[in-house]
Amino acid sequence: MSIFLNKDSKVIVQGMTGSEGTKHTTRMLASGTQIVGGVTPGKGGQTVTIEGRDIEVYGSVEEAVKATGATVSVVFVPPKFTKGAVFEAIDAGIPLVVVITEGVPVHDTAAFFAHAQASGTTRIIGPNCPGIITPGESNAGIIPADIAGQGRIGLVSKSGTLTYQMMYELRDFGFSTAIGIGGDPIIGTTHIDALEAFEADPDTDAIVMIGEIGGDAEERAAAFIKDNVKKPVVGYVAGFTAPEGKTMGHAGAIVSGSSGTAVAKQEALEAVGVKVGKTPTETANLMREIMQSLAK
Repeated sequence: MSIFLNKDSKVIVQGMTGSEGTKHTTRMLASGTQIVGGVTPGKGGQTVTIEGRDIEVYGSVEEAVKATGATVSVVFVPPKFTKGAVFEAIDAGIPLVVVITEGVPVHDTAAFFAHAQASGTTRIIGPNCPGIITPGESNAGIIPADIAGQGRIGLVSKSGTLTYQMMYELRDFGFSTAIGIGGDPIIGTTHIDALEAFEADPDTDAIVMIGEIGGDAEERAAAFIKDNVKKPVVGYVAGFTAPEGKTMGHAGAIVSGSSGTAVAKQEALEAVGVKVGKTPTETANLMREIMQSLAK
């Protein structure tokens, strides 16, 4: 099994005919993703050939869903159009919308996240995220598919780059699903959402959780782990040397006074039994020890 995405997921790409959309559609197809169509307003009825496959372009998500039965949309549209694109996907009943776009205004994210919650049917991953991959089955986003194979580790990370590094570090064990949730102040899927799903997934044996400075998501995740997660969890928190008041990489990665520091997050996680590595490699080694012990 997996969480949120599998071989049966039917994926459309909003913005597929743009340069980034075309590039990453090519990569998703090469990794086995079931791409069933693209959506570009004004280009409905066209066909594009990618990886030797003719893919229909639809003028709207509603048209694409009716024609293909799509269950996932990956959004590659400019920031000023992202809100409209996500609203369209939600209104069309898409169960999973993966928003890759960086630089989406926070009030736009708040609006489409609230709309998704009100719908009761759509999960959003992102924005400003690398997406989600179930190795060997499906890849919705920009995660390189060749850095790790199938396995029994679940990975949830705020950072795209650290998602890739952790997958590579633990490539000898592999992953059930790896999900990059994004580092903006408001995101659709949280650490807790992923932890809950991995805990319920019979094909996930242990979980890696990567956080970073800013906000209190990791502290809230620690409280959730204490009460709800029985599987072993290891963690890493990026930003131990970040200066106060300076945004580091992600819009949400900013320390304000004593709030949101890496040390506070580490202490919260360790207090509930989560082993926290000082570096990504040390974190991977902690997980490697757990997986080796589970195999005995």
